Parts: sequence; structure tokens; C-alpha cells
Amino acid sequence: MNQPIIFSIDDDAQVLRAIARDLRSHYRNDYRILSTTSAREALDSLLDLKNKSETVALIISDQRMPEMEGVDFFKHAIEYFPDAKRVLLTAYSDTDAAIRAINDIQLDYYLMKPWDPPEDRLYPVINGLLEDWQSTYRPAFKGIKVLGYQFSPKSHDIKEFLSGNLVPYQWLDVESNEEGGHLMKLNNILSKDLPAMFLEDGSFLTSPSIPVVAEKIGLTPSIRNNMYDVVIIGAGPAGLAASVYGASEGLKTLLVERHSPGGQAGTSSRIENYLGFPTGLSGAELTRRAVTQASRLGAELFCPGYVKDIRQKDGYKKVILDNDQCIDTHSIVITTGVDYRKLDTRGVADFTGAGIYYGAAMTEAAAFRDKEVYVVGGGNSAGQAAMYLSKFAKNVYVLIRKSDLISTMSAYLIDQLATRPNVQVMGKKEISAASGNGRLEELTIEDVDSRTSETRRADALFIFIGARPYTDWIGLDIIKDEKGFLETGRDLKTYADFSKIWKQDRDPYLLETSCPGIFAAGDVRAGAMNRVASAVGEGSMAISFVHKYLAEV
Repeated sequence: MNQPIIFSIDDDAQVLRAIARDLRSHYRNDYRILSTTSAREALDSLLDLKNKSETVALIISDQRMPEMEGVDFFKHAIEYFPDAKRVLLTAYSDTDAAIRAINDIQLDYYLMKPWDPPEDRLYPVINGLLEDWQSTYRPAFKGIKVLGYQFSPKSHDIKEFLSGNLVPYQWLDVESNEEGGHLMKLNNILSKDLPAMFLEDGSFLTSPSIPVVAEKIGLTPSIRNNMYDVVIIGAGPAGLAASVYGASEGLKTLLVERHSPGGQAGTSSRIENYLGFPTGLSGAELTRRAVTQASRLGAELFCPGYVKDIRQKDGYKKVILDNDQCIDTHSIVITTGVDYRKLDTRGVADFTGAGIYYGAAMTEAAAFRDKEVYVVGGGNSAGQAAMYLSKFAKNVYVLIRKSDLISTMSAYLIDQLATRPNVQVMGKKEISAASGNGRLEELTIEDVDSRTSETRRADALFIFIGARPYTDWIGLDIIKDEKGFLETGRDLKTYADFSKIWKQDRDPYLLETSCPGIFAAGDVRAGAMNRVASAVGEGSMAISFVHKYLAEV
């Protein structure tokens, strides 16, 4: 944590050197000492310090300065650091102005020049003021700040991207957080410019796109090699496992992810059935550990990287990005997983990102403290989200089309939900409409059997209604099942087109698609078990088949 700052201003360079010298000799172990001869330069510095989330404990200013008097300077400085103690350096003739300033700007002390000896006339005064300041001081958050409106889809996208990539940030809702509105005013940021993102160096972006956010936080990817042994597309559990095993076994490994590592598992608030973690762990923690492990072993992570096509040429595979950049590789493992299936109900699309969210429970939960929250879905993802939301919300209502959760959710989650008094499972219910003014305010809930409906107040809706494979982007002649999942191994032989596509003397390996050297693992693969442990197993197993394939070429 950076030290708090003592800031001194005096247009007389000799006096400034003296006060700075005395301050450093006595306070440098606990405070940073900054000084300048220009009042306007000092105000610019205070704004920069404010944007960097630095803390100013005490400001000492001369009264008579050519650019502005010390009292006027403090009137401006209060806007940046209202809690900083204020000391005015005065000559005998300035005493009346200093006394008036005690009432006008809540001046804490006026100090007559010269202050020799400082042991008697300076340090006791400063010590008392700093002790008083320390008694109420709370360290400011150091890091990225995101300013915006809670029910802004673009604000939600930025928050989800940062949290998904394990980047710490502070969210400031400008409608309810004074600090957010204060930063807007100081930096002349208009409502139309939101969301805004303040970086650690004090600079800020207004209404930034995700690629710009990625660049500014150091996630701008680059390709370090001309040719890879294996490119893994998708950084969910299967992709992360494949990258760990690929790199550890000496393969030049590149992992490409379009949004953030972890996939849907990465957004889980608690995974309690993963081997080796008896008390469970969050999806974010599992992701962090896996990314660190893969990087340590030498795998490259390219994120965000949007793959739009795969091509073959001269025996090599080519991964084409959305900017037409081409990545050459000997083999590919597709681990793109699944996307949440959209709820095709009247009004839902209008409020997506503004009270209605697909996944994202951990990102948005804190904003709905003591609110009425609904979860749609009966799988484990819905149950984990409901458990996490119950820590914040007044009530959490889980809507399912079946009468109960027994056939769709793990028993341990059903038992946990039953222990939460503010969680209510509503069986045989579905949403028929969502409404509101600029944000979700009401849901119309219909009974599946009787078709009677009621309209209920709703502050948020989190949707977990199954998934569809993320395979629409694949243009290569790779066989998929009727739902879009990638077929692999022996199951390919049941398709009439297989013999026309497959021209190898051998049968496809267990996780190999209809294109030799292109493998599929995890939830994107037809017949996958949709469990974190099985995805990790398939990702690691895919690398063993990559080795076999590379031995052939």
C-alpha cells in the first residue's frame, strides 16, 4: 500500500525547500512528501492523485502566492481531498485572513513563518493533526475503478470481462455512490460518456469497448511463434487441462479464449464435488490456479481472441481470427464449451444486462442486497447461483418447469437450498413476460398446468436454462449432431457422410473429429458428461491423442 501524502505549496522556492526538508526529516518513514511552487500545478497534481486513488493526509499552503491566495487554493483542494488536514503558512500581516479561513474553509491551523525551531513550532502541530486524521482514515481502494449505471448492459459487459479475467476492480454506481459522482464531476465526465474506467495510473477511458479494455489492462494478446504443435480453442476446464498437459509434455501450446478463462465453470460460486477439495472451491479460484499452472509450464494464453474459422492447407491447420490473423498449427483441440440458451420470452431481450442476466451471479449479486431476485433453471449452475445470491438478496425464487429438482440437480445442492430460509423453489412455473422502465421491474409468472398467471415485483432475473454448443463458427467439414455438438471417435461411423470425409487408413481416435488432427473435448463434444472433472479428464486425454497424431505426420 502506498504511503499517505503530505503536500506543501509555496511560491518562494527557499521557503518551500525548508518546509519540505523539515517534513522529510521527521515524517518520511510514514508519509510521502510532495511539494511545488505553483498553486495551479498543485491542483493538477491533486486531481492526478485523486484519479490514482492516492491519499493526501495533510496540505500545507502559503497564503500569499501570485496565482491565487492560499485560502482560495484550499477552496479548490477541498474538492479533491475533503478529509485532508489544512495548514496555512502566514506572515504576521495575514493573521486576519487566516482567522476568517477557519470558518470559511474549515482551516485546521495557521502557522506563522518562520517556524524555527521545528521541534517546538512545527512538529507538535503536525503530529496532532496527523493523529486526528489517522483516527478516521480508511485506505482507499487501489486499482481499477469502473463508473456507470447498475442497469447498463455495457457496464455489465465490462464488469463481467474484468471479473472473468480475474482482474480486481471497484464498481461505483454513480446513482448511489458519492465517490462515483465525485470522480465524474472532477474529470468533467458526462452521463453519456459512461461507463468510465479509471486505471491505476490515473488515466481513464469513457465508454470503452472490450478490446480497448483488454489492451489497457495488459491482456492484449500476441502470437510468439510461427508454428504451434497444438492450438486449443476455448479456455474452460477442458481447454485449461489440455494446455497444462500440452505444455508439460513439451508441445508448443497456444490457448485461445474469446472472452475470459474458466468458461461457465469459472462463474460458479462454489464447486463442491471436485476431487481433492473437500470444502469446495470457487470457479474463479480453480481458473486462477489452472491459468497460473499452464503459464508456468510454458503455455501461451491468447485472450481475448475470437476464432472465426479453421482451415487446412498443405497438411497444416490454420486458425483464423476475426481480424483475419492466421495461426499455423499441426493440431487443434476444440474446447469452446457451450453458451447459455436464451430465454425467448416477451421482454427478456429488452432488459438483458439491465436486471436480466445469463449466468453472472457472482458479478452482479452484491448489487441486489435486500432485493427480490429470481433464478430460472433447475441444474447445478442454477442451484449454485441461488446459494450465492441468497447471501445478498432478501428473497431468491427458483423457477422450474418440473415439480421438483430431484432429477436435475445434485443432492448436495438440493439439501443446501433447503437450509436457506430466503430461498423458495417454485415448481411448475415459467416466465411469460418481463417488464419495466429502463430496467427489469416485474415478471409475469405462469403456472405450467393451469396456465394461470400472476405479475410479481422482480429486481433481477438470472437465467440458467440449459446450453447450446458454441460451434456455429466452425466452417470446416466437421460432423456435428442434430444439436450442434461435435461428434468424435467411433460415433462418427454412424453418419452417412463420414466415409466421404474421412480418408485415413485408421479409425478416428476417441476424441478426434471427422477432420484428422482436430480433436474435441469437454461440453462441446457430443456425449460429454457436463461435469468439471470429466471436462478436465477429456482435455488431458486429448493431448495423448495429439501425440499419436503428431507421430503420424
